[in-house]
Amino acid sequence: MKNLLFVLFSLILAFPAFSQTDEADVKEVIQTLFDGMRAKNTEQIASVFSENAIMQTIETTGDTGTVKAGSVADFVKGIGSLPAEMKLDERITDYQINIDGPMATAWTPYEFYANDKFSHCGVNSFQLVKMASGWKIVYIIDTRRKDGCS
Repeated sequence: MKNLLFVLFSLILAFPAFSQTDEADVKEVIQTLFDGMRAKNTEQIASVFSENAIMQTIETTGDTGTVKAGSVADFVKGIGSLPAEMKLDERITDYQINIDGPMATAWTPYEFYANDKFSHCGVNSFQLVKMASGWKIVYIIDTRRKDGCS
């Protein structure tokens, strides 16, 4: 009976550990993206995206939005072509991560700074898939605003 209780207790403790590991891995992918942006390391940035990943942003007018599409290739190229003195710093203020098997979603409010000056804030919504090579971003959409930031 003691052995059975020990096994059950061990299993209960083990399952949250698996999800915590995946959650930490998802968070690391997102952090790798923004570390790559800060360093203007185009290979690092590209490494976190799946092939054919989708990037979109919502441009807001009043209380409605318009979706604007971009490409990962253009995003990576744009970051790589910035002047050396240009500093980009997207600061994630929270992570809300949900995982179901090989699919994850992450909701990440952020504040964006250019050359150490506040530019805007918003929220990123990431969709990731756990592939043979690890977690990859397959879709990202974000909001951007100057008002209502903390």
